[in-house]
Amino acid sequence: MTQQLVRETTLVGAIILGLGSILGTGAYVSVGLSAELVGPNLVFAIVIAAVTALLNGLSSAQLAAVHPVSGGTYEYGYKFLNPTAGLTAGTLFVLAKSASAATAALAVAWYLHGYISSFMNTPAWAINAIAAALLLVFTAFVLSGVRRTNWLNAILVTISVAGLVAFIVAAYGQPSPPQIFTEASLQHYDNGLFFAAALMFVAFTGYGRIATMGEEVMNPRHTIPKAIVLTLALISLLYIAVGLAILHVSGTASFAQSNFNIANLVENSPWHSVVLVGGIVAMCGVILNLVLGVSRVVLAMGRRGDLPQRLATLDSEQKSAPAATWATFAVMAAIALLGGVETAWTFSAFTVLIYYGLTNLAALKIPQAQRFVPKWVSILGLIACFGLAVFIPWQTIALGIVLVLCVIVFKRITNNARAANI
Repeated sequence: MTQQLVRETTLVGAIILGLGSILGTGAYVSVGLSAELVGPNLVFAIVIAAVTALLNGLSSAQLAAVHPVSGGTYEYGYKFLNPTAGLTAGTLFVLAKSASAATAALAVAWYLHGYISSFMNTPAWAINAIAAALLLVFTAFVLSGVRRTNWLNAILVTISVAGLVAFIVAAYGQPSPPQIFTEASLQHYDNGLFFAAALMFVAFTGYGRIATMGEEVMNPRHTIPKAIVLTLALISLLYIAVGLAILHVSGTASFAQSNFNIANLVENSPWHSVVLVGGIVAMCGVILNLVLGVSRVVLAMGRRGDLPQRLATLDSEQKSAPAATWATFAVMAAIALLGGVETAWTFSAFTVLIYYGLTNLAALKIPQAQRFVPKWVSILGLIACFGLAVFIPWQTIALGIVLVLCVIVFKRITNNARAANI
């Protein structure tokens, strides 16, 4: 008889886990990036992203209930679509989350660089070097057995929320600068609405961790969808509050100069240090979580032969996967060294939107008798994902497509080589 985990996670526990998986880079980076693009329409971008996330979260919950395995859409693609779809989803997941981890590392590096620059001159490339060094440190932590336990998760959530609340308080404690609206600026902000929504969507991802808890949650058929809806509702309210605080403190004319770093907007406030620490701690938690999570998907893809099989090797105690973890670090470090915060986050946005587009496609294949989420939810989720993806800059779209095709071609070549040796 197959052993199963004890169903002891309650609705509140699932929500806390969801908050811990979502809060971090999105809260401290994406809202600021989106504000630069969309200006006074920031709240609309947040709402569009939240609705898209809700649709995808419900599709994920439906898939997890019918096919409760680890691996997310990588496994759902193989099960409900075809091997190429599964391979594509796995590749997109690795690329998307690697870019998210690189963004978190770059953002922390920006925070640290700003502090270091206050008492000594440092070159701009130091930001990329610091980011790569941070990724190396957290890779070492993962290889040494460090994990995000439930108690650590609760601490990180508390610190992250405290930093955001401190920012909101600090922002409203400052006088609002004059709002300068011109016809040209309003047109610019209108054109950036859906691009900003695409960037904001990444700030909501992490709800998939709730969807994969079918074996641990009490009454999962009812608890998981409810936990996803409530978690996204709480996150939406928090992001909207942060967005309104950004609008209050920065002024329309200064969006381009405000930088993604929300701590910069309240640097003269006594709450500045709380915001800074909250952001750094939250994003370090994101890095640790993503190095661990992405390395396990790389391990699974190596076992299936979608990536080189040597990536599936474990250490002598079978407690870590060094090859997969170092490969994960290499991808994340390459993104951190070659790009900036906005570039890495934009790449993450495109890849994660296509990934969840495949999630909705897989959900549509579930027989009606097994469904508890209406099919129209997955249809709207599919339209929303692909609809937002087209607003990503074409260079990012092209890069994502090329990288996925490279993995597919590698898979075909290795399959043909195996067939020839038989």
